[in-house]
Parts: sequence; structure tokens; C-alpha cells
Amino acid sequence: MRHLGVIKGKDILSIADLSKDSHYHILEESKRLKGNIKERTGLLRSRTLGLFFEKPSTRTRVSFETATYQLGGNAVYLRSDELQLKRDEPIKDTARVLSSYLDGLIIRTYEQDTLKEFAEHADIPVINALSDLEHPTQIICDFLTIWEVKGRLEDFNITWVGDGNNVCNSLILFCGIMGLNISAACPMGYEPNSGILKKAKKLAANSGSNINVTNDPFKAVKNADVLYTDVWVSMGQEKDAVIKEKAFENFQINTNLLKGAKDDVVVMHCLPAHRGMEITDEVLEGEKSIVWRQAENKLHGARGILASIIP
Repeated sequence: MRHLGVIKGKDILSIADLSKDSHYHILEESKRLKGNIKERTGLLRSRTLGLFFEKPSTRTRVSFETATYQLGGNAVYLRSDELQLKRDEPIKDTARVLSSYLDGLIIRTYEQDTLKEFAEHADIPVINALSDLEHPTQIICDFLTIWEVKGRLEDFNITWVGDGNNVCNSLILFCGIMGLNISAACPMGYEPNSGILKKAKKLAANSGSNINVTNDPFKAVKNADVLYTDVWVSMGQEKDAVIKEKAFENFQINTNLLKGAKDDVVVMHCLPAHRGMEITDEVLEGEKSIVWRQAENKLHGARGILASIIP
């Protein structure tokens, strides 16, 4: 087990805010708490966490609320339209006040700068539960699933097919940190964030991993151990739906694409899924899909994150 004190009280605004050892620690903690019910209660006793969400959520909200209660703490859901932020109170003022009431703040927002401003002025840990740039907690939970299914956290190839979105950005950063190979297949103009990609490749140069971006999904899936996708149209992009659906029509995970991957490839999707678009119903419900275990592990990963981060 890695040293817990290294990350207690730390913000997680980006997946790259944590070192390789810190990621291993959180994953080990998640796995331990998943298997040991008695150790859960009391880890967050007398702690109250705020969930400030500007975007809708099913899995992320419910998993973090449930994890907080199961660890002995209390969760307060903070709707953005019910706070004084709606009446133009500065973020720095809200952050200072909430720091005096809460022991941690979990934020789901649009702008990464919103997270940064909260973290700059808050005296409590701030956790990114999704922004338009990154989704770090999703990736931590995903790799708990991969560890369970593959039995290891090294020496395999990951392929992303679809939009170079916030999940993809965090995924390539994580692979760069952990020394994992990843190919991201995205339509031209929809590749991962250029700044994120540059940072990931710099991390990969130190860890020995290979990060590749291509516009050819059939090339990307060659030798894939894990095949991952997400919706083509993210929250807030609905006006671009028709354009994006046309651009992504050859980037669907289906049985034909699976033929190019390894025989024991597993398929992941962070949900919600648009069946018949980014993934077919046949694959989502098929024997290679680990999507439902992945969804369940949002809860177990949330426990590990909170137990590791909240002082």
C-alpha cells in the first residue's frame, strides 16, 4: 500500500495532479474497500462533502453521494441555480464560505477555470467530477475495472474510438503517467485537446508508453486489449448533433470493428450510451462488454478516492 499522507487533502482537478504511486494507492484502496464492508464505516465520520453540480448526472452524483454515506459521512447536493453564484456572487467568495462549512467539494462543471478558481480560494480538497476538459474520477474508476478483468495494470494496449472529449483527455494523460500504450481514433477535427496531448506525450516519454492519435479506427484497434468509447455529442454540444453524427458515422464500435482487435478484447463505455450510434446494442450487451461492471465500479472507485483524499 502506498503512503496515504502523500495525497490527503490534495485537489484532483486533473488526472495528472496525481503521481503513478498515488494512482496505485487510490486503486488499491478502492479494491480493498470493495471487498471489506466492515472497514467502510467511519472513515469519513463527522465529515460533510458538498456536491456542486452545474451539469446533469446519474452515475457520478449517485456514486459519490452513496460512497460518502457508506464511509460514515454526509453529502450536501448544491444545485448551481440555488446558490448565490446564480446572482453573480464571485466564485472566490463562495469557495471561502463553503470551506468553513464543508470538508471537501466535488464539482461537476463546464469550465476547467471554474474548478481552478474554486481550488485557489478553498481551504478544502476540490475534486473534479467532470469538466469540459477532463473527467479524472471516471478514469480512476475505469482502471479499477480493468485491473479486475485483466488482472494487471500494465502491459496492455488501450484503444479509444470516437470524440477526443474530456474522458479521452484524462485517459491519455493517465496512460502517459502509468506507462500504458493508447491509440485514439477520432475524426479529423475532433482529436484530443492539443495541450493535453502534448502533456501526455511528455509524460509518456518518461514512463515508456506510446500515445498515438489517428483518424483510422481500424488501424487503432489492431492489438487492442481494451476498446473504449463514449457519446459523440457531449453535454452542451446538442446544437452540433447533426454535424457530429455525420462526421462520426465510421467510428462506431460494432462487431466488424471488434474483428480487428485481440480475441480477448473487452469493451468499455462510461455511459449514458446512444445505442446504434457510437456503439451497437449487440456489442454493448455482448460477451465482450464490461460496461455494467464499469458502471458499478463508479461507486467503489468513489469510495477509494474519498478515503484517500479527504483528511
